[in-house]
Amino acid sequence: MNKVMSNKWVIALYVLPSLLLLGGLVYIPIVLTGYYGLMSWDGIGEMTFIGLDNYSRLLQDSTFWLSARHSFLLALFSTLSLIAYLAISLILSARLKGSELLRKIYLIPMLLSSVAIAQLWIKIYDPNNGMLNSLLTFLGVENPPAWLADRSTVLIAIFIAIIWQYAGFYIIIYSAALKGIPYSLIEAARIDGATPFQIAYKIKIPLITGVIKVTIILAIVGSLKYFDLIYVMTGGGPNGASEVIASYMYKEAFGRYNFGYGSAIGFALLVLALLTTWLIQKLTASKDELQY
Repeated sequence: MNKVMSNKWVIALYVLPSLLLLGGLVYIPIVLTGYYGLMSWDGIGEMTFIGLDNYSRLLQDSTFWLSARHSFLLALFSTLSLIAYLAISLILSARLKGSELLRKIYLIPMLLSSVAIAQLWIKIYDPNNGMLNSLLTFLGVENPPAWLADRSTVLIAIFIAIIWQYAGFYIIIYSAALKGIPYSLIEAARIDGATPFQIAYKIKIPLITGVIKVTIILAIVGSLKYFDLIYVMTGGGPNGASEVIASYMYKEAFGRYNFGYGSAIGFALLVLALLTTWLIQKLTASKDELQY
């Protein structure tokens, strides 16, 4: 067996199907997207080569930069929400009664489709009969806002729905990482007189730093390319107040049949995601990894 696996041709034969699949589903579409961004094309007729005109237009497009600002705000909000997810996971890891049931409850939003979640939150935010405004009215708030129709509240309303949607995903990741910490370390710290806060801050969190870094990248990159729930809830409105890069790209390509410019937006989104990922890895890089 070792003789077979040392043969480079055999290794190449095993790797080839994965490379073909990865190339066909990832790398070739990326190259084509960048290529289409050099064209003026309505998606049906002939393509006309216009060079970097689409990318030059992108740099001067105020709507694109507004949508990019919203995407980065969502990324920032999602990253900060990881603190809450980690705190919940630390509490659930304390072997409290009912913690397993709570983990399953937090996971429920992940079982629903984005469209179903969007419809649920649209009902919650309904200005006339929604649960949120009904509660605010009951508490004495006069003229509660029309959450999804008000430019000043639409972003925060959508961000809350997105954070609720992915709470279970990150809590499960953190809980699995915390379960991997040997219980003997926790028990030894308790015998030495460490408080639950000290155990969490000085033992548990440092030992799952690698997982935390991964979730930061997942949250930021996922936020930059987020599309479906926002498009269903507001379509980028009102008047572009909740437009993100992905929804703007969709409108240009499939709404205005400007596939060349839509491809340029998509390629710019890819570049932004790659640069952001590289920057995060540089900022969070550390030479020493804690072992246990």
